[in-house]
Amino acid sequence: MVHAHLIGIGGSGLSAIARILLEKGYEVSGSDLERSDYAIVLEKMGAEVFTGHRAEQIQGADFILLSSAIPPNNVELLAAEQSGIPIYRRSEFLGDLTANKFCIAVAGTHGKTTTTAMISWMLSKLEQDPSYIIGGISKNLATNAHAGKGQSFVIEADEYDRMFLGLRPQLAVITNIEHDHPDIFPTEQEFFNAFMDFVHGIRDHGYLLACTDDIRTSELVDIAAKETDIKIYSYGLDMNRDDNSPDYVGRNLTNNEKGSFSYEFFFREEFLVQVNLSIPGMHNVRNSLASLAVANIMDLPVAEAASALSEFEGTERRFEIRGEVSGVTIIDDYAHHPTEIKATLEAAHLRYPNRSLWAVWQPHTYTRTEKLFDDYLDSFEHADHVLITEIYPSREKYRDDISALQLVQAMEHSDAKFFPGKFQVVDYLVNYLEPGDVVLVLSAGDANQISSMVYERLSSNGNAK
Repeated sequence: MVHAHLIGIGGSGLSAIARILLEKGYEVSGSDLERSDYAIVLEKMGAEVFTGHRAEQIQGADFILLSSAIPPNNVELLAAEQSGIPIYRRSEFLGDLTANKFCIAVAGTHGKTTTTAMISWMLSKLEQDPSYIIGGISKNLATNAHAGKGQSFVIEADEYDRMFLGLRPQLAVITNIEHDHPDIFPTEQEFFNAFMDFVHGIRDHGYLLACTDDIRTSELVDIAAKETDIKIYSYGLDMNRDDNSPDYVGRNLTNNEKGSFSYEFFFREEFLVQVNLSIPGMHNVRNSLASLAVANIMDLPVAEAASALSEFEGTERRFEIRGEVSGVTIIDDYAHHPTEIKATLEAAHLRYPNRSLWAVWQPHTYTRTEKLFDDYLDSFEHADHVLITEIYPSREKYRDDISALQLVQAMEHSDAKFFPGKFQVVDYLVNYLEPGDVVLVLSAGDANQISSMVYERLSSNGNAK
């Protein structure tokens, strides 16, 4: 039995690969600084998970797989190098893992996790038994990864650390291109060029499916049409544009009884199916358009695909309703980029139009906060109250030259407040929330703990649902 040791096994990326390997019959071990929920599940599946990094933990491994967050001086990495054990980074390994499958790689600054989960759920419901790796837990599938027996492999193609350049997809989906990860891509053009390189990695006779509602993605499509021989399809909404409409288009949008959207799905001028979504937000209409287009490209029944998407419940930490207590609805979301924040708050406003909306936001990384500072100032127009915690540094070293307080001071919002830590936010919410209010916690860091703490504090009256 081949033994794989994963350094950083507790993160969303490596935990998904670990699950795939376990289902394929590998012996799996791994280590991480903390014991995450992902790691606990892997232990139950048979993996040996160590808390902390020690050289002796790699003993018996046939190869090592590294998270992007692992520094070059990691003791397990150094021990593997000294022992001559093969070492792979995620980008290298995923290319081999998906090589013999019909690889559907979903890339984009926003929406890739939800779209990957949508396609994976859709193909599962269509009895395709796909393999998949999702950047979060799908509520419908109750996991973030699976080694299926079918020919398809759906994978979230993460641009961070240029991971997606290790993939050679048969079908590449690009949801949008908006500058992010300035610690890796200092300029917007460098970010765009990485996506162009991703497109050049599409296999011969492969497909590109891109949302041309997005300006930069539309530019990429024009370049790809000149520089590649792949088949290119576009998707988007019918917005009475002057240029050509997308190949796959959503028309006649209406609000439905689920607080989401219904629309008509067309391929060019041919009506294919009526779509009724359960998850809110215009951005999820576009995510569903991409998923249905994938079904059509793969010559799968679009009506059954639309039926599957009507049951799609989303992924954890993407507009995840944590509960209702004392008349207050508490929602978690992963949004941390200005565009994501704006889209998520707009979705909340549409679903709860007559309720007071509290946005709790934890900025993520100093470089992103600094680079996108001005864009954040206009992201909270749909929130009645805005509470902002100090910046979550994630992988970055502490800096004292930038603070979330500067953002609050620059905002023109009528009720925006700064709090240095999570506990101060919880105290404020518990004191000022009223029945009917909606709390939306926006964080890619650890501020999702605010949701749990507020829920527990308010639950003392026994009205939790």
